[in-house]
Amino acid sequence: MSDHNHYDILNVERNATSAEIKQAYRRLAKRFHPDSHSETANVEKIIQVNAAYEVLSDPNRRRSYDQQLRYSTNQPQYQNRQQRTADAQQYYQRHRQTGRDADARLEEWMQQVYAPVNRLINYILNPLKAQIDELSADPFDDELMTEFQDYLEECQHYLKQAQLIFHSKPNPSTVAGAAARLYYCLNHIGDGLEELERFTQNYDDHYLHTGQELFRMAGFLRYEARDAVKDLAK
Repeated sequence: MSDHNHYDILNVERNATSAEIKQAYRRLAKRFHPDSHSETANVEKIIQVNAAYEVLSDPNRRRSYDQQLRYSTNQPQYQNRQQRTADAQQYYQRHRQTGRDADARLEEWMQQVYAPVNRLINYILNPLKAQIDELSADPFDDELMTEFQDYLEECQHYLKQAQLIFHSKPNPSTVAGAAARLYYCLNHIGDGLEELERFTQNYDDHYLHTGQELFRMAGFLRYEARDAVKDLAK
């Protein structure tokens, strides 16, 4: 299964019908879902499959995504996102901490990595709607645009902090699923900020909508990470 785009992830053509997309999703979800206890169960794959289906099953989101795909064919920076995703699983395999008690390592990671990273992610994602609502009153008002740019600059600061904290300690193998979701979440936030900053430069709504979509997907991954952490605490 290719990681190039949502259609490749679901293994369907770009002109696939809604029924074909749904059928492909069910097949892949059954194959990769961790709860299936099958040999093909794969946390990283099911994250990608869920994200792809969530976009392609919604007509409006699919239409926006198709526009993004057409634009990205001439934009090499979009290809780097897919490469980072492809490298994620190898990253966690190389950075597992060994030689200490599992419970102690888990508690340390939860307090020193997950909690502060999650808090910084909230600082970035939660204000977006209010910021855009305020800017929409008049996107060409210099004062409103300056406030929005200040918000984006603050988000970049929070993101750098979150990335430093995330990479400060190897994650225990028991939290590999939650850590992977946080990793993808931070990547989506970084990509979303790039799109939103492009909007401030040329007022093209395409960048605004793409940035919002990337933030929305980051929020989805944040909640999945939270649920994975809750499962460990049971």
